[in-house]
Amino acid sequence: MDSVEKGAATSVSNPRGRPSRGRPPKLQRNSRGGQGRGVEKPPHLAALILARGGSKGIPLKNIKHLAGVPLIGWVLRAALDSGAFQSVWVSTDHDEIENVAKQFGAQVHRRSSEVSKDSSTSLDAIIEFLNYHNEVDIVGNIQATSPCLHPTDLQKVAEMIREEGYDSVFSVVRRHQFRWSEIQKGVREVTEPLNLNPAKRPRRQDWDGELYENGSFYFAKRHLIEMGYLQGGKMAYYEMRAEHSVDIDVDIDWPIAEQRVLRYGYFGKEKLKEIKLLVCNIDGCLTNGHIYVSGDQKEIISYDVKDAIGISLLKKSGIEVRLISERACSKQTLSSLKLDCKMEVSVSDKLAVVDEWRKEMGLCWKEVAYLGNEVSDEECLKRVGLSGAPADACSTAQKAVGYICKCNGGRGAIREFAEHIFLLMEKVNNSCQK
Repeated sequence: MDSVEKGAATSVSNPRGRPSRGRPPKLQRNSRGGQGRGVEKPPHLAALILARGGSKGIPLKNIKHLAGVPLIGWVLRAALDSGAFQSVWVSTDHDEIENVAKQFGAQVHRRSSEVSKDSSTSLDAIIEFLNYHNEVDIVGNIQATSPCLHPTDLQKVAEMIREEGYDSVFSVVRRHQFRWSEIQKGVREVTEPLNLNPAKRPRRQDWDGELYENGSFYFAKRHLIEMGYLQGGKMAYYEMRAEHSVDIDVDIDWPIAEQRVLRYGYFGKEKLKEIKLLVCNIDGCLTNGHIYVSGDQKEIISYDVKDAIGISLLKKSGIEVRLISERACSKQTLSSLKLDCKMEVSVSDKLAVVDEWRKEMGLCWKEVAYLGNEVSDEECLKRVGLSGAPADACSTAQKAVGYICKCNGGRGAIREFAEHIFLLMEKVNNSCQK
């Protein structure tokens, strides 16, 4: 995470290498409505996600896939869907991060090498951004490593800034943790309680706890940032729910972070629906795409037992599984796998076949999931409610999906995608019970 630093910045270098000293030029406000009405434009609130390429811990962590989505994609989705910002930006020095940002619909500010060092602060990068964007009045600096951020949080903070007149708002989380004074090694002292009376330890339900910055976001007006602050002026905090306060810089155990994101993350504007049908491409998803031919010219394919178990578990939970291929696969060979799935081979238009299956079962597209790996799967992947691709799928397929497996095709991708479906269905069921 880019560190947050208080203190004035006296010199900044812009991306083109020309030094820019002092404060950026003041924004010249334009009246809107013409003909002398003199109505000011609403202040321009820009979301800014800082995502440099360097990372001492995890290389290119900002675009590493978390629960099938690039890490930065989770906060970009929340920022864009919130509708709270006039513009959403990613400040980066790396081509791959730029490409991912644009795929999600964000604009990109190419930051200079001067503010991309390990010693650079968030404030350095934000001031550089403002030097190039006089139209921006307020910056919502959103941390790329907070994947459980929800649009409603951003909407409420934008209202605090615009309607309630705060100069800066930052996110906090409530913790119920008892603190004790630290004792230096080799010093014979006794520790002292800092926020409790040991003789009267409160129960959790009898104690309000304390507020801690969780780093998810820092909103600040331009004039504050120009003075070298992200927090100041008329200042307020915004308390986030504990389950939404996931920080990948702290939650180093990636699998644990993935489980939390799958349960508490934001998955888009449209509500998730219960999946009733999974369609899976045969070559490259069920199999690894390799074809073996016996001496008598019979086709032999291989598959992973884990994937067969995944299909079985899906069917036991009431989800229909069907297989599809554009290749003229041997149905006899496939039937020998004993997967008991309806299949269609030699398919030239996969979308038409899946649409026919959907209508036959009386389903809407949101109730259909699709696992594909080829260009021919693209339209299906874009249409269904839940889409996935193996780790070794082609780039076209990977760009079209909402979940990219860690496993390759024919090597556990179906089982992994099945687990993803089960977790999302748990999320659907929990939301229905509220």
